Amino acid sequence: MALKNVLIKRISVIGDGGWGTTLAIHLSRKKYPVTLWGAFPENIAQIAKTHENKKFLPGFRISPEVRLTSDINQAVLSADLIVLSVPSEFLTQTLAKIQNTAYKDKVFVSVVKGIQPKTFKRMSEIIHDYLPHAPLVVLSGPTIAGEVVAGIPTTAVAACSNENLAVSIQKIFNSDTFRIYTNTDVTGVEIGGSVKNVIALACGICDGLKLGTNTKAAILTRGLAEITRLGMALGGQRQTFYGLAGLGDLATTCFSPNSRNRTVGEALGRGEKINTILGGMNAVAEGVLTSKAVYYLAQKKKIAMPIVTEVYKIIFKNKSPGRAMKDLMGRSLKSE
Repeated sequence: MALKNVLIKRISVIGDGGWGTTLAIHLSRKKYPVTLWGAFPENIAQIAKTHENKKFLPGFRISPEVRLTSDINQAVLSADLIVLSVPSEFLTQTLAKIQNTAYKDKVFVSVVKGIQPKTFKRMSEIIHDYLPHAPLVVLSGPTIAGEVVAGIPTTAVAACSNENLAVSIQKIFNSDTFRIYTNTDVTGVEIGGSVKNVIALACGICDGLKLGTNTKAAILTRGLAEITRLGMALGGQRQTFYGLAGLGDLATTCFSPNSRNRTVGEALGRGEKINTILGGMNAVAEGVLTSKAVYYLAQKKKIAMPIVTEVYKIIFKNKSPGRAMKDLMGRSLKSE
C-alpha cells in the first residue's frame, strides 16, 4: 500500500515511555489529533490527572488534547498512523495484541531500537513478521527525549525502501526544531541505532573507571568501526554509519549525561552489578540485551567486535571492567 493513497489525519503512539511521550507532545504541537497508549493503566491515569508523565518524562506538560488510553484496540482504531515506541524486549507481545486489531489499513513508524537475542532479527523484521505488508518507516537518530521536547534543535532519519513513503513521514514529523532526513537503507539505520547502545555502555564504563577523554574517543571511534563491519556484513551501506543514525546517534549516546546506556555503563565501571543497576531504573537500557544479541551475531558471522565482546563479558560473565580494558589495550597490533 502506498502512503500517497492514505490520508494521515490522526496518529497514535504505542508506548508511554520518555520517547513515546515526547513524540506524542511533538505531533500534538503540530496540530495532529494524537492518542498516547500505555501498557499500565495506573500510569495513564496519572498522566490524565496531572498532564505530566512523572515516571518517564518529568517536567514537561502534556496537552489535554492528547488522548490517553490503555486500550490498544482503541489506540489503533482511532489513528491512521501508528508510532511503535515500546522497549524492544516488549515489542513481540505488543505486536501480538495489535495483530488482533483493525491494523491493516494503517501506516506504521518504528522508533524501537534493538536486535532480538534469539533470532538476531532487527525490529522492522519482527514487525513485518507480525504485521505482514504493513507500510513501515523506521525513525532513528541522535534524539535525547528531553532535548527534543524542550525544542532544542535535533535531527533524525526516516528510513524506508519506499522513498515516497519516507518522504511522507519526513513531512509529518519535521518541524522548526526537529529536522528529518530520509534514507532508503533500513538495515544500516537499524544496526547503527541498535549497536551504538552497546558502545555507549563501553563509554560509560570508561567514565566509571575514571578514564579520560582520550579513552572515550578511542572507544567511540573503534566502536564505529565495529558497527560498520557488522552493518555492512548484514547488507547496510557504509555511508549510513557515518550519518545521523550511525555516528550522530553514537556520539550523542556515548557522551550525553542523560543517556541511559552510558549511565548504566558508568555504574558497571564503578563495580556495581547489572541486576542491581537495572533494578533501580524506571526506563530500559536497550544496550544490555543488545550486547548479548550482537556478541552472538558477531560470532556467527565471524566478525571481529572486541569492544562488544568485552561489554558482553562484563555484563553476562562477571568480568572485571578494569581487566576488560587491559585486554582491549593488549590486543595484537594492527593497522587502523
